[in-house]
Amino acid sequence: METNPLSSVQLTPAQIETVPNRSVLVRRRVKGILIALISVLLLFFSLVMAFHAYVAWSLARPHIDPLISNPTLTFGAPYEDIQFPSLNQSSILSGWYIPAANPVPNGKTVIFSHGYGGNREEIWVPLYSLAQELYKQNYNVLMFDYGYVQPKISATGGLRESQELLGAVKYAKDKGAESVYVWGFSMGAGTALQAALQTKEIDGMILDSTFILEPETMYHNMKQIANLPKFPSLSLVHLFFPLINGVSLNQIPYDKVKEAQYPMPILFIHGMQDQRAPYEMVQQIFNNQSADSSAQLWLSPNDGHELIFKAQKKSYLTVTMGFLQSMVERGNSPSVHVSKAS
Repeated sequence: METNPLSSVQLTPAQIETVPNRSVLVRRRVKGILIALISVLLLFFSLVMAFHAYVAWSLARPHIDPLISNPTLTFGAPYEDIQFPSLNQSSILSGWYIPAANPVPNGKTVIFSHGYGGNREEIWVPLYSLAQELYKQNYNVLMFDYGYVQPKISATGGLRESQELLGAVKYAKDKGAESVYVWGFSMGAGTALQAALQTKEIDGMILDSTFILEPETMYHNMKQIANLPKFPSLSLVHLFFPLINGVSLNQIPYDKVKEAQYPMPILFIHGMQDQRAPYEMVQQIFNNQSADSSAQLWLSPNDGHELIFKAQKKSYLTVTMGFLQSMVERGNSPSVHVSKAS
């Protein structure tokens, strides 16, 4: 039986090239998809890094409102426009010096240390009302702006600011003050504690709503800018902060500030509803003071951050002015006292 031979199929050149071309096309498509995915990931990574760099930049440069008044316009007190250098000469500060209503030689001066995002007026406290009371009670008053109020200077969580506060203390001493007291608010109170670690020239302090920039409080303030996850946001901001602002947050001696025993009398004032700085931290600092430190603590159960004076003006003035007067009368040695006011 005769079989038919297999017939051959003739392929055209176009048909011969089809199979390898399809393989090349698949590889090209896969490569294109991978490049696109990598590009998207790189873009996302860049955006995440850029955003955290912006957060680090923003934290060091809070919005500051301009001055709206002055002591003469507000409560009729004469004042001097002043400038002085920080103790380490790294910045020049501007402020007001208000002589006491009845100046005396070797008098007493109160220096206000304003909070983050404020200036020498700190209108939400408000400082003018306290300055007026001090003026009437024959204290000299020094109100000044921290360096970061100036557009080209960044906030450093108390590192540069403590040197600026010490410059204000030196200015008050050079003006003839025998006793110098620091009255700080929020981060200005935390800055005062940093300054107190470096000098014996401060005779006493009143610290309202003390804020110390440590990881937990920093993260809380980051969340005011955006609702960020703690990891990796906190680490990224810590990474970018020194690169952008020239100062590492690890330089802030927050553990030392919280653990130190201070040589001068301190009145701590804090609201137990404070959402920016937990009152437990201030209570810890107070508990670390020695029995003969003349420290006082006033915890207000129903008040928030820097709001106690507005809520309890009469009690606030009684406690604070009484604390200052007791230091004057007893040679800076008021009795230890803890109080909780509603």
